[in-house]
Amino acid sequence: MTTVEAKLETAREDLAGYDGVLIAFSGGVDSSVVAALAHDALGERAVACTAKSETLPEAELEDARRVADEIGIRHEVVAFSELESDAFVANDGDRCYHCRTMRLGKMLERARELGIETVCDGTNADDPSADHRPGLRAVEELDVYSPLLAHGISKDEVRKIADHYGLSVADKPAMACLSSRIPTGLAVTEGRLSRVERAEAYLRERGFTGFRVRDHDGLARIELAPEEIERALEVAFVRETREALSALGFEHVTLDLHGYRTGSVSPASEPLVEDVFSVEYPKSDD
Repeated sequence: MTTVEAKLETAREDLAGYDGVLIAFSGGVDSSVVAALAHDALGERAVACTAKSETLPEAELEDARRVADEIGIRHEVVAFSELESDAFVANDGDRCYHCRTMRLGKMLERARELGIETVCDGTNADDPSADHRPGLRAVEELDVYSPLLAHGISKDEVRKIADHYGLSVADKPAMACLSSRIPTGLAVTEGRLSRVERAEAYLRERGFTGFRVRDHDGLARIELAPEEIERALEVAFVRETREALSALGFEHVTLDLHGYRTGSVSPASEPLVEDVFSVEYPKSDD
């Protein structure tokens, strides 16, 4: 038995000891593996739950429904709005903490309605060492159980377990909520979230797979996976993309030649293009 197989078996046996669990389910690989393990261990006593809000792209909600059906687990959807929280809208360094607190709060409410005592999430063993993860504080404060973390299952091992269960999301890239596209300190609004979602849907329709569209107060900064940048430099694509994103309300459209980087607008990042507009440049006669 390999190390991954041993961890899988231990985690499944652990979950089998609960009367029932509700999994905070995004449809990403981490929460999908927890859902598969829980369904394997508990059958109908395991429930996957997705929280629908302005920061969740509609395509991700549909994907969550599809993956839950693939696993065979009961799937619940609860709705809430992060934009009702002034602390979240302010978009300070603890935005993810405020979001996760509200999101998991809705999960706990639904779990109580279903008579389930334990809520699980998909935090894996690599997450605590990642830069700036205030959302993990909410997980601890609300006493949400993280079986992947508890059993030392890393991201790479998560993907191997996903393969074991034949999950279609085994190689799915991470997909943070839409608010992660808005630089810290710039208010999160429904308008900004909507135009980011539509801009990313445009890139997805054009066949790109690794990307983000960062909204720097009207300037769209497109990040693409390094292997996809060359295609984005084609003149026809540049023209069409500028027109498409301008129609969504972006005043400027740029391509970040660094490529896609997670957390590139987080508090730990160096100042980016949002600061350009606060600089007073010398005037010229040109």
